[in-house]
Amino acid sequence: MALSAALLLGGIASAQKVDFEEYTLDNGLHVILHNDSSAPVVVTSVMYHVGAKDENPERTGFAHFFEHLLFEGTENIKRGEWFKIVSSNGGVNNANTSDDRTYYYEVFPSNNLELGLWMESERMLHPVINQIGVDTQNEVVKEEKRMRMDNQPYGNFLTAVKENMFKNHPYRWMPIGSMAHLDAATLEEFQAFNKKFYTPNNAVLVVAGQIDIAQTKEWVQKYFGAIKRGEELKKQTFVEEPITQTIKATYQDPNIQIPAIVTSYRTPSMKTRDARVLDLISSYLSGGKSSKLYKKIVDEKKMALEIGAFGFNQEDYGMYIIYGLPMGNFTLADLQKEIDEEVVKIQTELISEKDYQKLQNTFENRFVNANSNLEGIAENLATYHLLYGDINLINNEIELYHSITREEIREVAKKYLNPNQRLILDYVPSTEKAQN
Repeated sequence: MALSAALLLGGIASAQKVDFEEYTLDNGLHVILHNDSSAPVVVTSVMYHVGAKDENPERTGFAHFFEHLLFEGTENIKRGEWFKIVSSNGGVNNANTSDDRTYYYEVFPSNNLELGLWMESERMLHPVINQIGVDTQNEVVKEEKRMRMDNQPYGNFLTAVKENMFKNHPYRWMPIGSMAHLDAATLEEFQAFNKKFYTPNNAVLVVAGQIDIAQTKEWVQKYFGAIKRGEELKKQTFVEEPITQTIKATYQDPNIQIPAIVTSYRTPSMKTRDARVLDLISSYLSGGKSSKLYKKIVDEKKMALEIGAFGFNQEDYGMYIIYGLPMGNFTLADLQKEIDEEVVKIQTELISEKDYQKLQNTFENRFVNANSNLEGIAENLATYHLLYGDINLINNEIELYHSITREEIREVAKKYLNPNQRLILDYVPSTEKAQN
């Protein structure tokens, strides 16, 4: 049944407008309902406005830790039973954490909607946070860090970039945090973190799929309405001074043999127009094998095994990161020179009409695909409400991309992608053993 639900979920595709209804309970929980009767599937999800940036600098990793910890059980769901309940009822579930938010969701056959709502209300209302759960998940997180980062080639790539790009903002550490910080934390500190952030007024509930709106509202009120409002959170603002001189750094990775050159520029909040212009620039320079950087450096000059770039968009600040792995006798400096030449071109010349149209087609396709299944729609509804403050972007954000001109692309490149505004990181092999 779980496989059938997953297949149905993946098969739902539509480029049509996403209709939704939203309202707020008395306790502050924002609720978004989206009815889609094309398949007997439903997604129940909760996004909490808490991520790595909300942590104490001496207790990093808490938000990601809670991604795991809040599956341990509740007063009415025994320890170890969460996943059994979901799978035995034909469902699948998961969670993920970023610097800005934490997201939990279940996908069930639509006749188990009430079960999904009850389980998420249990997680919010009275999770069991005890020493057994903390100790168990501590080992799970440590193993995750070993596998995904410490023992993985280029696994600390983003770690090295973030710690050099941010000096004041909590974005300077990774969501997985410090294992030493988690080891030092007391049970009371974990319980206090839960009480502070995992509250109805710091969350949004999304129900998407084949639902009866009236019945769903009754169940939402039944299971979430009585949960007490949490403390009113005042989000701290962190300001980074502009980068005015090139930051040069080196990171040694014992798991690699081929060095990498990394260039990173700090960019504005993902909510800004400039961030969306930078998305177009990223796609133009390195969006696949037909992009300018790949065609020039990998295909034509055969200077690199890999070249790429991506925008790391976040609520407060972002990063635009370009990276390359040299081939043969070519050096990191050789790659940097070629990359810089292409950046200068986009700063001084208008991209061609053909390339501009290709970009628009690419982003139109991405926009449609982002809302092509229920799981994507549910997460997008939560994200646009909680992080962007404009849920209607789920239907009209593509219009913002379409309104960006070639001249804007050139001007934004001039504004953010200058040599004195960046980090140049040599990510190189090390003979030292990786630390577990």
